[in-house]
Amino acid sequence: MLTYLPEAIQPDVEALGNGASHNDNGHGYAIVANDRIITGRGMQDSVVIEEFAALRRLHPDGPALFHSRLATHGSIGEANNHPFPVGADARTVLAHNGILPVEAQPGKGDDRSDTRIAADEFFPSDPFSSFDRPATRKLIERWLGRSNKIVILTVDPRYHYSGYIFNEQAGIWHGNSWYSNYDFEYHYSDLRPGHAAWWGIDDGCMFCCANDCIDPETGLCLSCGFCPMCGGEESECGRGCYRLFLTAPCDGCGSDIRSCPCPLPDQHLTT
Repeated sequence: MLTYLPEAIQPDVEALGNGASHNDNGHGYAIVANDRIITGRGMQDSVVIEEFAALRRLHPDGPALFHSRLATHGSIGEANNHPFPVGADARTVLAHNGILPVEAQPGKGDDRSDTRIAADEFFPSDPFSSFDRPATRKLIERWLGRSNKIVILTVDPRYHYSGYIFNEQAGIWHGNSWYSNYDFEYHYSDLRPGHAAWWGIDDGCMFCCANDCIDPETGLCLSCGFCPMCGGEESECGRGCYRLFLTAPCDGCGSDIRSCPCPLPDQHLTT
């Protein structure tokens, strides 16, 4: 889950905690503080959230972001925790929610996440680097597709603003903060095979934002008809999308994992 806080807005730590519980592969934040960006990363959600909240109280005047990762590409560890500097320039950082197009996905032997590759190779130079140009914004959002969301914070004086949201309309404004999906809400989920939360996603579609609408047989959103994770149609999901694992056999008995009789480890399973 990706969270954006405009100027003067303090974080809802409960909302960040809810998002972290659904996305527990690492956490990070960035805060614009005058002419610099303060960043932090960690694997333990409570520690990173507490640190972020404390620093945000000290530096409320610029925008800020918080990210909790559900890994799809790249290794799990702090090196792949968002946000990432754009190129080698620490004055601009990027965080992302979703699964980026195949050209940004890592090749064999590359431990970087798709977001880290985009920050390293795509956004430092043209045609993506001119965020203030309407044509560039349209180009970026067309490349992202309908479900990917990106937040960029910058103190580089060449930019007009210090905070940018791409595909803002695909997220949710709630309590003066912007969230990439409904993971910020508390969900009491039935964690049995056949329920969306059992697959490691929330009960809502991250594309159209409809709640309690995921078909457990196909993994598609019953409201919009698209994949609730990547926005693809039934045959169009990108490599690493959770729906590709829906028909994986159970490691224990070899039967369809959605209907096998084996007990769930630690009360639930995520893909």
